[in-house]
Amino acid sequence: MTELRITVLGGTGFVGRALVKRLAEAGHQITLLSRNLGPHYDRLVPPNVRLRELDVYDEGKLQSAFVGNDAVINLVGILNEAGDSGRGFQRAHVDLSKRVIAACQATGVKRLLQMSSLNAGRGSSHYLKSRGDAEAAVKASGLQWTIFEPSVIFGVGDGLFTRFGQLLKRLPVVPLARARCKFAPVYIGDVVEAFVRSLDDKRTIGEVYELYGPEVYSLAQIVRLSAKQMGLTRFVLPLPDVIGRVQGLVCDFVPGKPFSSDNYRSLLLDSVGGIDGLHRLGIEPTRVSEVLPDILGHGEDRQARLDRYRAMR
Repeated sequence: MTELRITVLGGTGFVGRALVKRLAEAGHQITLLSRNLGPHYDRLVPPNVRLRELDVYDEGKLQSAFVGNDAVINLVGILNEAGDSGRGFQRAHVDLSKRVIAACQATGVKRLLQMSSLNAGRGSSHYLKSRGDAEAAVKASGLQWTIFEPSVIFGVGDGLFTRFGQLLKRLPVVPLARARCKFAPVYIGDVVEAFVRSLDDKRTIGEVYELYGPEVYSLAQIVRLSAKQMGLTRFVLPLPDVIGRVQGLVCDFVPGKPFSSDNYRSLLLDSVGGIDGLHRLGIEPTRVSEVLPDILGHGEDRQARLDRYRAMR
């Protein structure tokens, strides 16, 4: 692979940390941009990654950061906003993407890899609408773009199994809105591989890649699978839609927003994909069962040992 100079936005998040590490290991020159890197963040990234703390919404500063680069990767995304107006999603997904595009055009950076989401532009959620609007801006940019649309992403420290694992430790009963909503979870390592393979492959220019795994689970099945892996007995309580909507409204005002009205609207659509982007890129998908013990531990194995011990008494 050709050594490239790459600027990454959103590189401090779950996907970003894994991707920056992989790109640095491949010998690329990486500049990571963030509005707030936090204290000692330099200790968390490879030594050959350059950190720049700046206002990513300032086009002039973006241009100064992009000068001399071969590619830009935009991973910025939020799952919730303050309130429920859509303005937070518009700013994070659409407005920032347009600024990134303008800075690329002004500095002659032709290659742009853009993170999006399955179902972008579909449904009634602000999240999905803003993802679709951002995609439209990228496609109209005249840049050499590639867009990635993952389903929910899993891996150690994720916002899926890890999040439910933390919840299951506290709650004997898990009330669940849209419990039948289906997902095809995709492994973070496969998502990173998709970005890496596409980076300097001209065949991926102008392409949109749906990234999803080989297994389809309902939300309820994901929770039950997590509990089983942890060796816990928990009851999943599927909520009728009318109560699920109320749960979203109530959680809109809960600090940290564990759930929201917009999350509920996103769950009205299954996140399972239709055209296998991993297969198109020659990537063998990773199954949940291969990684789940690393995410949640070996609780099931401990429980089995306890059961055997009790049977011997």
